[in-house]
Amino acid sequence: MEAPYTTPPQRDSWFAPLSIDLLVKVLRTSFFHPFIAWIVPLCFRAQNMFWDAPPMLVSIAWATFISVCWIFGTINARLAFGLPREVDLSEEVIVITGGASGLGLLIAEVYGMRGATVAVLDVKEMESGEARGVTYYKCDVTDKAQVARVAADIEKDLGTPTVLINNAAIVVGKRLLDMSIEEIDKSLTTNLVSHFYTLKTFLPGMTRSELGGTVVTVSSVIGQIGAAQLTDYAAAKAGITALHKSLSAELRETHPQIRTVLVTPGQLSTPLFYGVQTPNTFLAPVVEPVDVAKEIINAIDNGHNAAIGMPLYARWVEWYNVLPLGVQAVFRRLAGVDAGMKTFLGRAGAKHSSKNGVLI
Repeated sequence: MEAPYTTPPQRDSWFAPLSIDLLVKVLRTSFFHPFIAWIVPLCFRAQNMFWDAPPMLVSIAWATFISVCWIFGTINARLAFGLPREVDLSEEVIVITGGASGLGLLIAEVYGMRGATVAVLDVKEMESGEARGVTYYKCDVTDKAQVARVAADIEKDLGTPTVLINNAAIVVGKRLLDMSIEEIDKSLTTNLVSHFYTLKTFLPGMTRSELGGTVVTVSSVIGQIGAAQLTDYAAAKAGITALHKSLSAELRETHPQIRTVLVTPGQLSTPLFYGVQTPNTFLAPVVEPVDVAKEIINAIDNGHNAAIGMPLYARWVEWYNVLPLGVQAVFRRLAGVDAGMKTFLGRAGAKHSSKNGVLI
């Protein structure tokens, strides 16, 4: 008999949309923005306040401090990522693995509507059916022979790929002792080894292209902190983060026309992690795919090297590993990191609830 389906608890409190990310975003466009900061002393001066008045001095000091921070931030980004490459969407051929649903599908549809040439590689049919400007290729990225065959088809049909978005992923969601060797192999091959297959297949064409290229690696914050019931997934994501950093160093020396973008999101609101409940919506809000897609598309469009971390804690999580082990253990308990997967349902649960009118 089929087990009864239980809908995950919903967050319906009035303060659910409030998060630290929202507060930081508001502050960055108000008190922490140079333009706004300098308006304050100008308003004081418009009121005929003397330059040496305490409120005037404090506001000028604050505006100067914020301006210096923004200048240093710009210099830091230039030193870290270098100059951008020129991007012409009409000339770009974008390959997206795992692009039949979720984040990959969203990026594919946006670029297809904007006139770029997009190739989606996935073992599943596209959820939205046909999309304008998007060509679907049935491909299991864990099979290097299939990847090579599809790459030849893309070269013949669309041209030489200039953007590769490695987005394909699966989640088993079991404890290590409960997983079979076959499940471990499939998870590591999909989440880690397939990146080597696609890079070895598509990157040589980018290095020969006058347009250069962009490689996007979709990793996860779990690769830096780990979590119960995600041993395979965390190991693979840690691996592709290290792969990305090492590859970026190589390309910086040998092929500076290639840009690299590392994406390390927290929990995404996609079927991949359906059922998982974030323990703290204020400090660790669930990330909407559209927000991540915006950042990825912005980096590709502007030809930037980039490191994208969402939500806020994902950009600072590396400091967690610097803390004493006892402090780390306390933080893990308070954050509920290792309890999140207890309600995991995955894609199967998402499909089930969709049929019953729960998931839209």
